[in-house]
Amino acid sequence: MFINQKIIRLLIFAFCFNIFSSIAQTKEGVPLNNIILYENPRPISPVIFKDFSSNKINLTDYQGKLLIVNFWATWCAPCKKEMPSLDNLYQNSKFKNLEIIAVNMEAPNNKKTKKFFNDLKIKKLQIFYDDNLNFVKEFKLRGLPTTILINKQGKEFAKILGEINFNNRKFVKWLLKYD
Repeated sequence: MFINQKIIRLLIFAFCFNIFSSIAQTKEGVPLNNIILYENPRPISPVIFKDFSSNKINLTDYQGKLLIVNFWATWCAPCKKEMPSLDNLYQNSKFKNLEIIAVNMEAPNNKKTKKFFNDLKIKKLQIFYDDNLNFVKEFKLRGLPTTILINKQGKEFAKILGEINFNNRKFVKWLLKYD
């Protein structure tokens, strides 16, 4: 009876050890806790949105680039906090294929969004809008800020839920692997 209990405990330990080590491996190399990394990158549909001048843009036009699509709003405090670091990331000369699309999820208001960018001293990011909520449907957005990472093949490979510091050294090093 005593030997059976030891064997059972050993089996339970081995089972739990295997489960926990495999869970840890799924996040191996991912620099932040709020990044969801997809084991199999997800193909995306063509998504039409607008630039600051109301010109239509198709998300598939960016294929061949490492694409970051960041969803934000002027009333969103975490968005305001992370936006300068996103702008700094876009200016990082280590990236050769990086494009960043900052999509304001409010009704288009050029004066309000331009003031938001000016107040934060945003230099390189441009303002985009999704007044038809095409991104919400495609990426099943539930909150702001949310950031979608799309590889050069045009597939979503990761999603960031909530605010991050885009200048985090571990994050930049990790992201450079996809450039």
